[in-house]
Amino acid sequence: MATVELKGISKVYDGGVKAVNDANIIIQDREFVVLVGPSGCGKTTTLRMIAGLEDITEGELTIDGKLVNDVPPKDRDIAMVFQNYALYPHMTVYDNMAFGLKIRKFPKAEIDNRVREAAKILDIGMLLERKPKALSGGQRQRVAVGRAIVRQPKVFLFDEPLSNLDAKLRVQMRAEISALHNRLQATMIYVTHDQVEAMTMGDKIVVMKDGFIQQIGDPLGLYNFPINRFVAGFIGSPPMNFMDVQIAEEGGTLFAVEKNFRVAVTGRNIPLVKPYIGKNIIFGIRPEDLTFSDREAPGKSMKITVEVVEPLGAEIHLYMNTGAHQLVARVPTDHVYKVGDVASFIPNMDKAIFFDAETEKALLP
Repeated sequence: MATVELKGISKVYDGGVKAVNDANIIIQDREFVVLVGPSGCGKTTTLRMIAGLEDITEGELTIDGKLVNDVPPKDRDIAMVFQNYALYPHMTVYDNMAFGLKIRKFPKAEIDNRVREAAKILDIGMLLERKPKALSGGQRQRVAVGRAIVRQPKVFLFDEPLSNLDAKLRVQMRAEISALHNRLQATMIYVTHDQVEAMTMGDKIVVMKDGFIQQIGDPLGLYNFPINRFVAGFIGSPPMNFMDVQIAEEGGTLFAVEKNFRVAVTGRNIPLVKPYIGKNIIFGIRPEDLTFSDREAPGKSMKITVEVVEPLGAEIHLYMNTGAHQLVARVPTDHVYKVGDVASFIPNMDKAIFFDAETEKALLP
C-alpha cells in the first residue's frame, strides 16, 4: 500500500474561485482517512486532485514519496469508487469487474482469479452473470467496490459511495467497508458529508469548511476537543447546543449567565473563562450532557420549556427553549415528557466547552 501526502495543495477554478486552500494532510500507509464537511467545502475536489481527475493549482501531492502532480490517473496506482457507481450497463458484473484488468492486458487466468476472489470477499459470487439493471443499490455498490479491489491498487478512493442507499443499507454497508479495510489492510481515503459515517469509519478525520481544513484528528479527539465552534457543531448527532452567555463572578464562583438561567462554571473551565469575566462568551453543551432534574438546583440547573418530543426507542430527543436559545437533549425513557412542560435540566459543566464570541475558537486546556 502507500502513504499519501498533500503539501500546501490548492485548487483555483476559472474566475478566481478557490475550492481548496492550502491543504496539508498526511495519510499514512494502511490508514482509513475520512474527508468530511458540508456541500461545497472542497472535500470531493481534494479527492479528485488525489485521483488526478482535477489539476492541482498549487502545492505538491506525493504517493509513496513520488511526486504525482503531473502523473496521469491511470499511472497513479489508485482505484476510485464513485457516488453513482459508474458501472457499464451492457456488461455483466464479471465483465464490469474484469474490464480494468483486460485493458491492461492481464492474463485471463489472473483476471478470473482476481474477480472471483473479490466476489468471494464481497459475497457477490452469485451475481457475476447478472447485469447492473438486475441488481439492487447495495449490490451495485458492492460491484463498484469489487472493481476497485481487483486492481489491487496502492490507494482506494471513495466519493460518497453510500449516499444513494437507504438508511438501513447505509449502516450495513459502512460496517462492510470498515471490515473490508481491516481485511485488505489498504490505504483508504473516503469522502462524505455524513459525520456519522466519518465517526464510525475513520481512523483519522479531516473536517473541511469553505475550502479550508478546520481540524484533523481521530474521531473521539474531534468529539471531545473540537478546535472551534464549527467542528463542535458538525461532529456529533444531534449537534452540540450553543448559547450566548456572560461570565460573572460572585463570591469567588464563576457563573455562565443567560437571561433565564445562571450555572456555575466548574473544573478545567474555571481558568479558561476567568479572563472573560464581564464579557460575552459562547457556552457549548452536548445533548447527552443535559440531565433532567425533578427539582430546581440554584446555580446548577436551567429551566427549559419542552417544544418537541422525539421518542427513538432506547432514548428520547427533547427539543426545548430557554426563552433565548433552542436546545436539544438526549434523555433516557424513564420519564414521561410532554410538549409545554417546563422542566429543570442540569448541564454537566465538566463536559461543557466555551468558545470565544468573536473568533469562535474553543477554549481548551
